[in-house]
Amino acid sequence: MSTAAIVPAAGEGTRLRAGRPKALVPLAGEPLVVHALRALRASEVVDRVVVAAPPAVGDEVRAALPSDWTGWVTVIDGGVIRQASVAAGLATLSADHDLVLVHDAARALVPARVVVGVVDALLAGAPAAIPVLPVPDTVKRVRDGRVLETVDRAELYAVQTPQGFRRDVLVAAHQAADPDAAATDDAALVERIGTEVCVVDGDPEAFKITRPLDLRIAEAVLESRRA
Repeated sequence: MSTAAIVPAAGEGTRLRAGRPKALVPLAGEPLVVHALRALRASEVVDRVVVAAPPAVGDEVRAALPSDWTGWVTVIDGGVIRQASVAAGLATLSADHDLVLVHDAARALVPARVVVGVVDALLAGAPAAIPVLPVPDTVKRVRDGRVLETVDRAELYAVQTPQGFRRDVLVAAHQAADPDAAATDDAALVERIGTEVCVVDGDPEAFKITRPLDLRIAEAVLESRRA
């Protein structure tokens, strides 16, 4: 089976306060999106990647990619919201790709083993698979500044990417999606059409780089890997 990956990378990166789209925010001298793609490439299970970049900086994203990735990575214009970027990426894939991963550029340091674990679950028959980590904190439901209840965290998990799907499942989920009820991840769209979503082990290093502190943590992770 052939596996393709879609990397929605059209976010503005406002919370990073870097003054540029998140995909191009530098981490150890390279844009976040390059780190994210390198993680996918290191897994050796991804045959093609489509990056949905901010339309105004598509050429800059292309210029940042290593020359030996030509033919492996295609950069397209992303949409206004994440859901639109993934749909645009799906539209560019040929029918030869049986499995599709969706990976956030902001999870730039995902270990290759997580990517492999998601693909292995699909190859074993799962229609959809996502990496997760148990929620370690106490969680409370709050409204109007008051605690309503303490939520039992035994069944709560934080979701990471890449999320993996059989191509037909992801296409059906996007075709059925309500544009006025956007989901924060593709697994939610798949859940809405009644398809089972399986989970695999995530990794703490696959955290989402959203704020300036996250960048400093990512730099520390890279330094630790080099050491």
